[in-house]
Amino acid sequence: MLAATTTASIGSPLLWGVFLSVLLLILALDLGVFHRKEHVIGTREAAAWTGTWVGLSLAFGTWVWWRFGSQVGLEFFTGYLIEYALSVDNIFVFIVVFSYFAVPAKYQHRVLFWGILGALVMRGVFIALGAALISRFDWVLYIFGAFLVFTGIKILVQRETEVHPERNPVVNLFRRLVPLTNRYHEKRFFVREGGRLMATPLLLVLAVVEATDVVFAVDSIPAIFGITRDPFIVFTSNICAILGLRSLYFLLAGILLKFIYLKFGLGLVLAFIGLKMLAADLVHLPVQVSLGVVVAILGGSIVASLLWPPPPDALPEPPEPPFEHPGELPPG
Repeated sequence: MLAATTTASIGSPLLWGVFLSVLLLILALDLGVFHRKEHVIGTREAAAWTGTWVGLSLAFGTWVWWRFGSQVGLEFFTGYLIEYALSVDNIFVFIVVFSYFAVPAKYQHRVLFWGILGALVMRGVFIALGAALISRFDWVLYIFGAFLVFTGIKILVQRETEVHPERNPVVNLFRRLVPLTNRYHEKRFFVREGGRLMATPLLLVLAVVEATDVVFAVDSIPAIFGITRDPFIVFTSNICAILGLRSLYFLLAGILLKFIYLKFGLGLVLAFIGLKMLAADLVHLPVQVSLGVVVAILGGSIVASLLWPPPPDALPEPPEPPFEHPGELPPG
């Protein structure tokens, strides 16, 4: 029988209710108090918020460890680390999308906030479906494992992530179905022009961000199911990592492209988790070993990027927006 490390969920209705209530409170404070006024987020503020989100996640994981034991605690931290590492790809896409659509810097946090709020809902649905499938059909884990191995190999053989906003089907479909203005209107997603309600380009960017997260969730959620079957641990480790994604973007956007071997490390992590799932009946790897392998791969890829940096002219550049005036929507 295929085996992840946990078969029974620790998530009682009370625990789910408390976690979701605290999550909603944090999100309300984030948008309604700390970021009520749009502004450009600098490196110092981004570092402070990144430390805050990481600190809250570590505190929650420590409580899980203390309350439910080291096994469950390690599963949470391993899932959290995997999801946090895979978020790097999201950040690269954010860089490309924001550059292509020339999103003003002070409105980028607003897009990411609502994008991540949508991601919380979608990932909750994905995790619920995945847990239901696994509980009824153990062989689904083989499919997840094979998919992760395929994705990991695909990442390893690709030299860089290719993102083409102008070819994105979401962009084309959105333009066909939704009346759209050709300029930003400050932080608003909708405006009235000539008595007609129209979406602004900021809503289009939000739609692209949401669609991107769906694609990345297809990789990250099966990867965490390779560590534990507990839907509560899968969900909370996923959410804790996503909550810090916005501040991590503002902190790393300027230097991320220099970590040229990190993507190689992410491919190895996905392939490792996939092989672990496929070989679960033959070889049992304790979660401590899985965590150690993930840390070693990611740490090694970061160190390698620092020791052997690429020449400046070899770094990929985000695409230039194909329009002249800031805030004007690229032609369809």
